[in-house]
Amino acid sequence: MQQKMSENGAIPRQGKVLTVDTMNANVKKVDYAVRGPIVQRAVQIEKELKEGVKKPFDEVIKANIGDAHAMGQRPITFFRQVMALCTYPQLLDDNKFPEDAKNRARRILQSCGGNSIGAYTTSQGIDCVRQDVAKYIERRDGGIPSDPDNIYLTTGASDGIVTILKLLTAGEGLTRTGVMISIPQYPLYSASIAELGAVQINYYLNEEKCWSLDISELQRSLQAARKHCNPRVLCIINPGNPTGQVQSRQCIEDVIQFAAKENLFLMADEVYQDNVYAKGCEFHSFKKVLFEMGPEYSKKVELASFHSTSKCYMGECGFRGGYMEVINMDADVKAQLTKLVSVRLCPPAPGQALMDLVVNPPQPGEPSHQTFMQERTAVLSALAEKAKLTEQILNTVPGISCNPVQGAMYSFPRITLPERAISEAKAKGQAPDMFYCMKLLEETGICLVPGSGFGQREGTYHFRMTILPPTDKLKLMLNKLKDFHQRFTQQYS
Repeated sequence: MQQKMSENGAIPRQGKVLTVDTMNANVKKVDYAVRGPIVQRAVQIEKELKEGVKKPFDEVIKANIGDAHAMGQRPITFFRQVMALCTYPQLLDDNKFPEDAKNRARRILQSCGGNSIGAYTTSQGIDCVRQDVAKYIERRDGGIPSDPDNIYLTTGASDGIVTILKLLTAGEGLTRTGVMISIPQYPLYSASIAELGAVQINYYLNEEKCWSLDISELQRSLQAARKHCNPRVLCIINPGNPTGQVQSRQCIEDVIQFAAKENLFLMADEVYQDNVYAKGCEFHSFKKVLFEMGPEYSKKVELASFHSTSKCYMGECGFRGGYMEVINMDADVKAQLTKLVSVRLCPPAPGQALMDLVVNPPQPGEPSHQTFMQERTAVLSALAEKAKLTEQILNTVPGISCNPVQGAMYSFPRITLPERAISEAKAKGQAPDMFYCMKLLEETGICLVPGSGFGQREGTYHFRMTILPPTDKLKLMLNKLKDFHQRFTQQYS
């Protein structure tokens, strides 16, 4: 239709092309609690403190997100030396840097276009880095072969997870892809499922048994979901986020058998594989267990597993380095995966370089080996100590119950809230644990994430907190939390 011109020849003004009513409806369904309203308020409070506004505390303690360096963890010296050399190659002439760091930087730079980390790389990632990742996986898994062609370097593990979910999402109505995720879960999964228009299928971890995974619960969840979608994917986070559990080898075998029987694609999020603290617990990769179960499973079950530079002892979140390995993927689909990652050209080259250092750290006999091992051990030992400390202090508080933090970087304690507090929260249109966490932030400056942001059984309430603050600050935070919970309970009883 021809638009009417106004008298002066201008086109009459119309409304916005893009409004909340006309935007992608799936985006509106996305929720990401880890950086949600609590965190936004925490940022405001920090600004208020800087402006001189008086509060009953001097600083905001952000225990909402697994950002190790932001909480004071020091970078690993060797990693930063090599990254400095890669970023500013003139430093290769500087005798302050050890020779093994220089050699590593030269090897990485020689794999980059124009010997510069500022050049695009191949879409799947730098060849020598993918080769090093494959060797790392072989060492980790006791010699089980890994093909560099099955390795895709990614922008953190998150990028790989979303990419695989994109490949799997299809259908409409009853044929729409269903994705099984643990509850509690990491909100990346629920957010990505919503954005892609897939169907979220919840299976509940067993809090009474230290957040273990029961196959009977997987079966219940699957059967219920088949009435309204087509379940195709099973996601496992091990070690767990937000729950901090480490799944046993028997559990992983059971999950693989279940996936084989029900014809499900397995996604194994293993970004916390070095973060195991509890006695009797051990990390078992899904790939290793799969291949040790024999060809009946190792030639059939489709698996994508993910790792990252952001967690473990590295904590290098900002570099956005990661990888995924795909097993038993259909060759034609793999070609589509390669095409899909090529649309974004390549993952960040510095993240790829850092991933290479993680999978190929200084070796015995090299100048940097001793310092590297000391720093790595110190970080993991401190985390193990803080995991125990968190469990011990929280379990002294009446109304708070905390499972052992077996691994990862978080605790997910259960909190008992008085009925008056629950009623007041609901009157404000808030989840009761959101109401609790917001009051905690306003009164103490402690920023946690309510359990409702991760999912939890109806009628139970939790919060997630990281164990990353320095030990003295963590003790202070836990004691402030203890005092707050007692005050809150008295206020609303």
